[in-house]
Amino acid sequence: MQFYARQTQTVAQCSFASVFGDALKTLLIIVLADYDRCRSVEDTRTQSSNATSTETATEFSYGPHQAAYTIRTWPGFHGENQNSTNTFVEHHAFAATIVTFHSLSDPQTLPSSLPASVTIAALPAVQIEDLPADALRGTVLVEIIRRSLPSLRTLLLSISSTTPIAAMVPDFLCSTALPLATELGVPAYIFFASNMNFLYLMHCLVELHDDALPGEYRDLPEPIAMPGGLSLRRADLPEGYRSSKATVYARLLEAGRRYRLADGFLANTFSEMEPATVESFKQVAARGAFPPVFPVGPLVRSNSDEEAAGGASPLLEWLDRQPATSVVYVSFGSGGALSVEQTAELAAGLEASGHKFLWVVRMPSLDGRAQAFGAGGDDDDPLAWLPEGFQQRIEGRGLAVAAWAPQVRVLSHPATAAFVSHCGWNSTLEDAVAGVPMIAWPLHTEQSMNALLLEESLGVALRPRAREDGGVVAREEVAAAVKELMEGDKGRAVRRRAEELRQAAARAVSPEGSSRRALEDVAAKWKAALRGYM
Repeated sequence: MQFYARQTQTVAQCSFASVFGDALKTLLIIVLADYDRCRSVEDTRTQSSNATSTETATEFSYGPHQAAYTIRTWPGFHGENQNSTNTFVEHHAFAATIVTFHSLSDPQTLPSSLPASVTIAALPAVQIEDLPADALRGTVLVEIIRRSLPSLRTLLLSISSTTPIAAMVPDFLCSTALPLATELGVPAYIFFASNMNFLYLMHCLVELHDDALPGEYRDLPEPIAMPGGLSLRRADLPEGYRSSKATVYARLLEAGRRYRLADGFLANTFSEMEPATVESFKQVAARGAFPPVFPVGPLVRSNSDEEAAGGASPLLEWLDRQPATSVVYVSFGSGGALSVEQTAELAAGLEASGHKFLWVVRMPSLDGRAQAFGAGGDDDDPLAWLPEGFQQRIEGRGLAVAAWAPQVRVLSHPATAAFVSHCGWNSTLEDAVAGVPMIAWPLHTEQSMNALLLEESLGVALRPRAREDGGVVAREEVAAAVKELMEGDKGRAVRRRAEELRQAAARAVSPEGSSRRALEDVAAKWKAALRGYM
């Protein structure tokens, strides 16, 4: 079987691909399914049925040692720090091949060059026209991965016939690839793009069912006592975890049980951000209840990477004209959607706060869902949903832009003073690296858990409270939260803690930092396994 090869990759892939270096020419195979490329069932079906490649079909020749690395990225999760990439290449001994799912690959997300030790291959497209028309986005993605396993197996067997494979690292949606690692006798480490609290919730789900009968599903307790004193109510959990009767509950449990096949996890967090959870997982691993977890973050796109990708920006020019630490940045991520009513209340609250702001406005949700990847068409204008006269009234003090902003550059800009965020983990880490205090406004998935961590454990965020009669955060609450963060005593404490977290994030990825040591520990385990194999 032939696979398409190309010398391109994202910074995120490059950092992990080259994290173990170049000296021994050990090959690291990374399998990537990009969640952001699977925004609609119809788009994915079109891609899978019509996909053709502009690359040259190439038979790969491999170096003396190899590792398999399976990774899928969340929307926006396209980059770690390039400096970390260069350091990892210099200090460890693995070459890399990234294996993507052909129908989910987008050349526009990939830079034009990568280290000589890194190659990309695309698995052949798969057919998914038989899936239901209303299949959920995540279901489509997982099915594409499952149907691609024969091609992945062919590739790995071809490699292993001539060269030892050092390790395989599927991400959490690619856990169906774990049996391939078992078959080949290769260490398997799951890359977990979110935080360790979320992974701990999965551990709790699996442990709850250790003595359950086949087909028996139990509700998680309420509240759930998390490490560090956090207490999760049912409403704080991702929707699929709230009831054992939910269709997805059984699939989540099945995935969690597969996780126990892994030799470990690489989590995109750092010890100083979740110290209690790090210690709890050490204890869990010591008694053999779950694989060990290695915090290796924060892994985010760097300012220079985003600048190279985006170039000049009118909104950055607007920021350049603002005083230092004067602007409140408002963004709910690539998949967050507010209702029409909430959009109007947020607009009124920002206007009433009296502070400067930069708001990335996305199309509102018309069906009440807070998660709306790819909502709206090319001709839709989210700014048209703002209150009448709003943009005229805020001229000179506020700026509303449609759909997207270069977030890393905005967060690191001297004018940015605060971040109103949905608490997606990628945005949370970008914020931690920049040291910007937050107003936590979770919308979906694990974001409520993240908000609790930010507000209660870390003290780097304030959280406005929604009305009980429908979940809308009133304009008065918005204005009060902004004023408190920018002017109040609580805000002063939050700003101090945000700066302390920034310093901790920098220490974690420093040469002697906790995350760097964790990666070196994993690299040593892989090298030891290779010596045993050879």
